[in-house]
Amino acid sequence: MILNSKKTLMTLVIASLPFAASAKSINVTESWRYWHSGTENIQLKDSAEIVSFDSLSNNIYVTSSKGQKLDVLNPVTGAKISSVDLSAYGSPNSVATYGGIVAVAVEADTKTDPGQVIFFNASTGAFQKAITVGALPDMLTFAKDGKNLIVANEGESKKGIDPEGSVSIIDMSNGVSNATVSTAGFSSFNSQRTTLKENGVRIFDSAGSVAQDLEPEYIATAGGKAYVTLQENNSLAIVDIATNTVTDIISFGTKDHSLPGNGLDASDKQDEGNIQNYNLKGLYQPDAISAYEIAGETYLVTANEGDSRKEDVRMSKANLDPSVSLIEDGRIKISSIDGDIDGDGDIDVPYSYGARSFSIWDDQGQQLFDSGDFLEQLTIDAGTFIETRSDNKGPEPEGIALGFFDDMFLAFVGLERAGGIAIFDITNPNSPSFLDYIFNDMDIAPEGLTFISEDESNDGFAFLLVSNEKSGTTTRYNISAVPIPAALFMFAPALAGFIGLRRKAKSIIN
Repeated sequence: MILNSKKTLMTLVIASLPFAASAKSINVTESWRYWHSGTENIQLKDSAEIVSFDSLSNNIYVTSSKGQKLDVLNPVTGAKISSVDLSAYGSPNSVATYGGIVAVAVEADTKTDPGQVIFFNASTGAFQKAITVGALPDMLTFAKDGKNLIVANEGESKKGIDPEGSVSIIDMSNGVSNATVSTAGFSSFNSQRTTLKENGVRIFDSAGSVAQDLEPEYIATAGGKAYVTLQENNSLAIVDIATNTVTDIISFGTKDHSLPGNGLDASDKQDEGNIQNYNLKGLYQPDAISAYEIAGETYLVTANEGDSRKEDVRMSKANLDPSVSLIEDGRIKISSIDGDIDGDGDIDVPYSYGARSFSIWDDQGQQLFDSGDFLEQLTIDAGTFIETRSDNKGPEPEGIALGFFDDMFLAFVGLERAGGIAIFDITNPNSPSFLDYIFNDMDIAPEGLTFISEDESNDGFAFLLVSNEKSGTTTRYNISAVPIPAALFMFAPALAGFIGLRRKAKSIIN
């Protein structure tokens, strides 16, 4: 575990938490940190949101919306090689790389207008092409084979203008110069508003069409499908890449905070770190999503951040049914539009934002695992808990990166508010194992995470890159294996079958 010396480390109590013991462990070592403002003075910070690594050019790319630029870093030293000025195109929201190609999602100056994907040559930095996509392209990712680039166009409303959310599919099979774009939209679901709402998809009654209301946030790809989080809608969209079609919209459902292991700290004003169960439902509302495959089965991993469209209200000021009791001092933020079970206009069951957890789902959006209140407990035990966020999404898990290392599938979960990265072995999607927690208080608000395998890294080390939005830092952590003591196998023969499953796992991650 890496913790800054300014923090007090308490013994982590994980025996009673929802994780199996891992057969293996890893070492995580901080390699370098780059300050995008050019100084370690945090008051002069520059933003750093999304980070990507291109193995062909051996360059790291980091977006800065504040600086409207793309910083290019050396992966070994962390030194800046150059910056690409994007101010002529707009504000960058995301970057993805593949085989010497750099693709940047750029929103228009008027964010309700169509945005662009700007392509650069990774080795020379030369501009190659600009392709128009939907409004507010917020995230983009290459399919594993590089033949398609998938873009989440969030389409947020502003000043009464509400563009449709959509997913752009850019065909890269004939190279950048011949790339073409198709759009997978949601207009075919406009007539299904009632059915979608009955199935748990959050459709705002104040919105226009269903297509206008749905806002793609983040994308993972596997098996010819794109899996898209619709964060404010608490739902998952499934896109068939070959036909450029949204085939399904599935609600993530709600988390029951009254169940053991699903507690939370509900007040920012009393009893710091007081994790309790309450009669409260949590909207998962994941931000980041990633996918991996084992034995032909696809699994999805989400960071359940939570988000509102300003429909949230403190519980003490909500229109509650007389039967509903305040949770603690009523400061927890709940939805003003969810939870009216009997249709009489008041809230019968309160709903909070974000599940304060990470989850694993099958490819149809059925939950296989949720980390419960582990992440919040973890930050309490590690001394990084932030009481001021207790009333509003807690540690706020936002970013996810997956990696295949030492016959393990690893999940790195970034905690935007509490800071730090929690690391898990998710080789068994039904029973993950906690491995480590890394934290340094010079890195504030981890936003983008990407894992680089030993084969891709060009320097023989597997490593994790983390871009931290508020501190304007990018940090590299080297990942190494810890040998398993031979004696362990004498007393745990059941591990053999589990390790056999690991070795059958095919490393397909996005």
